Amino acid sequence: MKRLLPHETDQKFLIFAATGTDLIFNRGLELPGFASFPLVEDPEAQPVIVDQMRDLMAVSAKAGLGCIIDTLTWMANRDRAAPLGYDEDRLAALNQKAVALMCDLRAENPRDDVLVALCIGPSRDAYAKLAPMTVDAARDYHAVQIHSALDAGIDPVNAYTFNQVKEAAGAVLAAKDCGVPIAVSFVVETDGCLDDGTGLEAAIDQVDELTDGAAAYFMVNCAHPDHFSQVLSGHPRLRGMAVNASRCSHAELDDATELDDGDPMELGAEVARLIRKHPAMSVVGGCCGSDIRHMQAMADGILARDQVRSS
Repeated sequence: MKRLLPHETDQKFLIFAATGTDLIFNRGLELPGFASFPLVEDPEAQPVIVDQMRDLMAVSAKAGLGCIIDTLTWMANRDRAAPLGYDEDRLAALNQKAVALMCDLRAENPRDDVLVALCIGPSRDAYAKLAPMTVDAARDYHAVQIHSALDAGIDPVNAYTFNQVKEAAGAVLAAKDCGVPIAVSFVVETDGCLDDGTGLEAAIDQVDELTDGAAAYFMVNCAHPDHFSQVLSGHPRLRGMAVNASRCSHAELDDATELDDGDPMELGAEVARLIRKHPAMSVVGGCCGSDIRHMQAMADGILARDQVRSS
């Protein structure tokens, strides 16, 4: 079945990119090296990671919204999995299993507006100073993970927390080579710029120039709305945001010993305000520190927005 992606419909979609912090602080699981993907192989953990996205589906269904359920594979690439003992074959099988878990979940209550996305991340820690990666090197690198899951039933690829334009462009071209749509989500600092100082919207334009506009759309994630709302100008290619619950910088969050979950109602209201101002934003949700409370508050904010518009 061909399902419409967010840039192909007026439907709004919920997304939940806070899997790591939610699993640790709210669901009682341990993540080695903050890598959640090994849980895909753990029979005892599988019901917990499925429940995360089942909860998201329930909130979205009640609100009349679509949703995108991500696989637990953000760090399931060569460089970030090797220290945990994963070779290429085991990693490919894990990516396929992660997709199968989400497809099985969707099959419990089939809906045309639920998308299964292969979640990928940068080759190295997105919050550290990274050596430049060429477009061609990134293209070859990310093709391995994307290709491993092609026949498992994914709708799009969601590329989260990229902070280098050339690596993002390479991931876009890898997805193009594999014949699957991709959404690139940049991570920004508290000034709304990538780590190297490139502006969010400038980064989108640069990736489009390097790839001839091959990405389906772009997002921003792992930042509080206060960190990027001031740089938004209504860019037509920026279609989504997965926001942090905390206003802290990435450095402050790295040093924190307790979870900062912010104010769910306040965050939901802020997200609703942004999509009122930028109606092209059709994918909204939570990132670090958020949980189902924040997702419910965002859904409520979207509903309130739509009720105001229709009255």
